[in-house]
Amino acid sequence: MNKTNINDFQEIISGRRSIRNYDPSVKISKEEMTEILQKATLAPSSLNLQPWRFLVIDSSEGKATLAPLAKFNQTQVNTSAAVIAVFVDMNSVNHLEEIYDEAVRKGYMPPEVRDQQIPAIKGYINDAPTEKYKEMNLIDGGIVSMQLMLAARAHGYDTNPIGGFEKDQIAEAFGMDKDRYYPVMLISIGKAADAGYQSVRLPVEQITEWK
Repeated sequence: MNKTNINDFQEIISGRRSIRNYDPSVKISKEEMTEILQKATLAPSSLNLQPWRFLVIDSSEGKATLAPLAKFNQTQVNTSAAVIAVFVDMNSVNHLEEIYDEAVRKGYMPPEVRDQQIPAIKGYINDAPTEKYKEMNLIDGGIVSMQLMLAARAHGYDTNPIGGFEKDQIAEAFGMDKDRYYPVMLISIGKAADAGYQSVRLPVEQITEWK
């Protein structure tokens, strides 16, 4: 797959379209998909907890399971190389020590900062209402999803973010703990079979104030 010039950021962002119809003959290797996901995970997250979790649905069996859960998005499910279900892990704090220890090992963080921040973060999360913690994670899930779509485009693929699916059923349908993993969105990915549609954006002057 020929990649878009990854240094041409203007082309990546201005050429992005929400593509619903893909060339079903084009597949994405596990190695390349891993590279795309790795670039997506360079996105920022609150407290660097990285709560995002990905389910790559690219087999015929997986798509058959997904199809009834995304009734209004059958074209994307059937023709895309894959549909990526983005979740947030409500137990992401369990990886706090792993993340911060690695930051210390690599010299990114002094040990004393780690030792101060870990108990403070745990205390904050333990005291935070569940809905507030979920909201924080969902913001991070949205950020990583956008970065995933841009990374896919830099690899020469197109995407479509999908919010209309059975969010209360998808985790359990794929053997995941629905109380722990909360769905953010589905993202179809593949080689576009058509050009998609350009869309209008409100002018910055209309949506921005300076004080």
